[in-house]
Amino acid sequence: MERLERIYRYEQSCEFLPHRLKSLALSLPDKQKERVEELRLRVMHPLTVLTLEGELNAAPDGRASLVTAEDLEQMLGAVTEYSRYACIETLRQGFLPVRGGFRVGLCGAAVMKDGQVTNLKQISSAVIRISREQKGIGAAVVPRLFRGEHFASTLLLSPPGGGKTTLLRDLVRLMSRGEQVPPQRIALIDERDEIAVMYRGQPQMDVGPRTDILNGCPKAAAIPMVLRAMNPQIIALDELTVQEDLQAIAQAA
Repeated sequence: MERLERIYRYEQSCEFLPHRLKSLALSLPDKQKERVEELRLRVMHPLTVLTLEGELNAAPDGRASLVTAEDLEQMLGAVTEYSRYACIETLRQGFLPVRGGFRVGLCGAAVMKDGQVTNLKQISSAVIRISREQKGIGAAVVPRLFRGEHFASTLLLSPPGGGKTTLLRDLVRLMSRGEQVPPQRIALIDERDEIAVMYRGQPQMDVGPRTDILNGCPKAAAIPMVLRAMNPQIIALDELTVQEDLQAIAQAA
């Protein structure tokens, strides 16, 4: 069943590709489809898929899958439902959350104003990241996160691509549902829409019934917001990268 689900998720991700490239991507053998983590498009280069073995051309003849600027414009129109302005907040950060729990990363020409990126234009690269839920992978971990009935502050560490976000998502889901531990009110800070993957106000991933989601907000600002407003028992967040994040966590504690 897991193998079929992985193939299905890959085929779902191909729906965002321009028709010509979609046909090529769907022609991959199933044994490759199930291992794909990303589809990558770069202007004047072949469409590739990223697997654990590295990047592979999506077509035996790479020239058949050369990506054009028009292909990227067509794809961007489709994923924004032809309303880029409505997506400008995440577009200027270089990504777009899309229906089904997928995420499109983008590179191009940055439009700057007062030292801040306000837009991306002339898109030259795109990556469709295939997020997959792994329900149950946190089941053995959840009881170890508590001291009696109280959650113990926890940090997840692994190399890039090791599955931190996937594990975090499942831990939030399990604790919110009250599986093996008392049900927890969780404030999930999803700054770059990688955990719950919000689309039009709806989470595309299952993060549990007692989880309140604040997405698109820098973590240093989001932590005091949810602490004051939502009365959480647990605050969950991903990718601590700057000093301000650490200061906000220390202040919350």
